[in-house]
Amino acid sequence: MKFSLAVGAILASSVAAFAPNAIAPKTSALAGFSSKVFEPVEVTLADTTETIVKGGRDLFPLLPKAFEGIKNIGVIGWGSQAPAQAQNIRDSLDEAGVDIKVSIGLREGSSSFSEAIECGFSEEKDTLGEMYKVIGESDLVILLISDAAQAKLYKEIFAAMKPGATLGLSHGFLLGYLDSINEAFPEEMDVIAVCPKGMGPSVRRLYEQGKEVNGAGINASFGVHQDVSGKATDLALGWGVALGSPFMFETTLRSEYRSDIYGERGILLGAVHGIVESLFRRYTRQGMTPEQAFTESSESITGNIVKIISTQGIKAVYDGLSGEDKEIFKQAYSASYLPSKEILQEIYDEVSSGNEIRTVIMHGDRTDKYPVGKIDGTYCWQVGEKVRAERDEDKIPMNPFTAGVYVATMMAQCDVLLEAGHPYSEVINESVIEAVDSLCPYMHYRGVAFMVDNCSFTAKTGSRKWAPRFDYILDQLAYTAVDTGKPVNEQLIADFENHTIHGAVIECCKLRPSVDISCDAQSSTKEIVIE
Repeated sequence: MKFSLAVGAILASSVAAFAPNAIAPKTSALAGFSSKVFEPVEVTLADTTETIVKGGRDLFPLLPKAFEGIKNIGVIGWGSQAPAQAQNIRDSLDEAGVDIKVSIGLREGSSSFSEAIECGFSEEKDTLGEMYKVIGESDLVILLISDAAQAKLYKEIFAAMKPGATLGLSHGFLLGYLDSINEAFPEEMDVIAVCPKGMGPSVRRLYEQGKEVNGAGINASFGVHQDVSGKATDLALGWGVALGSPFMFETTLRSEYRSDIYGERGILLGAVHGIVESLFRRYTRQGMTPEQAFTESSESITGNIVKIISTQGIKAVYDGLSGEDKEIFKQAYSASYLPSKEILQEIYDEVSSGNEIRTVIMHGDRTDKYPVGKIDGTYCWQVGEKVRAERDEDKIPMNPFTAGVYVATMMAQCDVLLEAGHPYSEVINESVIEAVDSLCPYMHYRGVAFMVDNCSFTAKTGSRKWAPRFDYILDQLAYTAVDTGKPVNEQLIADFENHTIHGAVIECCKLRPSVDISCDAQSSTKEIVIE
């Protein structure tokens, strides 16, 4: 079966499609995309064939054609993604010899002006200015302000754009909001999306590390929501190549926001936070020292389990165990899969219905009174600081119980997306690759709070909301099932062993960044620190 994006439930806009108990149809097909500039290739993932474009610096000579007609690019905002994307695009266009100005647009009086200046943008060069002025001068407006701000300012932004300009997004959130209020983008403009599968600092760091290595960067999805000009696909692909993406897979804005908002509340951020907190308490109750408990929970995930998944796939974690360790994995997996899936299905339903989008907007309205605070003040994360300071990378254990819980949650997340009709490329990037190649390395480097706080406002909101739910349900249902001797569900284990996702993940591993991210390497993109 060939497809470039699963539709069915994804494209449905009826109330029935958003109902929590609606049964999503299985994957259906759309015709693959074509390009007049880049050469798409087909990859086989499980029983499907998808069309992707492989990136690389060897494609930079094609950027002039991809960006044909574009003289000014305005990157609006300075949060997680904007500093990285603006610098990557500017540097790639310079290397390709393309005379396109990349400018930063910020709110008047924004404290981010100084940071943008440090990165080489300036008012003197006319590459830094007030956001609406920059929007009005740009042929491609890459809108990277917070999702909540986009929902509040979209009318003014659309009005400020000049005729023929293209709106570029790195998240489908705004479409989700417009859907919820029965509005749409102006019909006369192209609307495209390029969505890196990692937080902004990762996008920049891997690009910088890969300057001598072809193809190093963060994978990205791309989507064309409106194509009035007939050039939208090539422009989106050119944008992805300029970011340094090793490969780009097709999606739609609706599919993207559902899988992305869902994923960051699950195994990418919220679930892993809840898993570590619950396991830390469990292991200390069992008699481990606090340092050992943190090592056997958090360190085992970020310093061992995800490194195996990154290069060998999910099932390699299981296959590498034997004897009693494999039985412990089975117990943990069997007990954790359904409780985790229960929460994950609820998250997906909340995102699809628009409820989670409304939550983010309402949270944004409250931040003046209730600022976003740090989440690493509990004993678990204080112990983590000490463990990281004394860490010996060669002695990080593979705890089979931790592995069973983590892998069960990752598999449950994949299954919810597959059952909703999302394609394998999107499922794997939103549930596996972004976790193991972008986010968990930062968690290993500085801890969960550091990782979460360098993601978008939407991600921070969701992680804080849903992490306690995973913590609670695992403690109440999964761990008690193990402690009371509930038998292993052998069918669940057989389903895991024979799951089609494993072969698809292996194929995607072949397309991973050509270098491992170095979190402590010097970079022009600063991480966000919440005091």
